[in-house]
Amino acid sequence: MPVAIITGASKGFGKALAGALAERGWDLVVDARSADALAKAAEELGAYGTRVVALPGTVTDAWHRSALVAAALELGGLDLLVNNASVLGAEPLVRLEQHSLDGLREALETNVVAPLGLVQEALPLLRESAAGAVVALSSDAAAEAYETWGGYGASKAALDQLTAVLGVEEPGLRVWAVDPGDMRTALYQAAVPLDDDSGRPEPETVVPAFLRLLDERPTSGRYSAPSLLESR
Repeated sequence: MPVAIITGASKGFGKALAGALAERGWDLVVDARSADALAKAAEELGAYGTRVVALPGTVTDAWHRSALVAAALELGGLDLLVNNASVLGAEPLVRLEQHSLDGLREALETNVVAPLGLVQEALPLLRESAAGAVVALSSDAAAEAYETWGGYGASKAALDQLTAVLGVEEPGLRVWAVDPGDMRTALYQAAVPLDDDSGRPEPETVVPAFLRLLDERPTSGRYSAPSLLESR
C-alpha cells in the first residue's frame, strides 16, 4: 500500500484529504498539535481499514519531524508528503504596522522552515518511491496583496518558492504547491473572526483537485485547486 505523511491532519483540509486517501487504501502518518483531536481523527481514519500512525506534536520540532519519517519507514516507505500544517502569525490578522515580529517569526518557522526540514528528512524515502510526490498547501495570499494578510501571505510566498526550486532540484519527484482556494476552516475563522464564512466551501469539496494531481501526475509546479476542478 502507498504511504503518506500529512501534517495538520486533525481537522479541516488535512483531515479531509487523509480520509480520501484512507478510502483509497493509503496507509497514513498524521500529526497535529492537539493530541485529543488527532486521536479522534485517527480513529475515524482507521475505520477504512488502513494503517494509521498518529503522532501529536509540532512540525517546528526537529525530533517530531524525524519521528514522522521514521513512522513512514515502519509502514514500508513514503510515497507522498503533504505539508499542510500552518499558523497565521496573528489571530485575528492585523495590518503590517501592527504585526508582531514574533508572530511573523512563528509563521515563517511553521510555514516555511519546518516544511523544508520535513522535506529534507523525507527525501531519501521519497526518492526510493516509484511515485514520490510532495504537496505544499499554498494560498492566494501568497500571490495577491490582501489587507492584513501580509505576514501569512509572505510565509506562503516563501513556501511557494522553496517548492518551485525543489521541483527543479528533484526531477524524479512530483512537487506541487497548491492554492486550495476558499474553504471553511478553523484557520480562516481565526484569521477573520467577524467574517461570515457560511458560504465558503467545505474542505471536502476541494479534495478531488488534489486527488487529480495524484492520479494524473502533471509536471511539478504551482496549481490552483479551483482551476483543477473546473477543467475536469
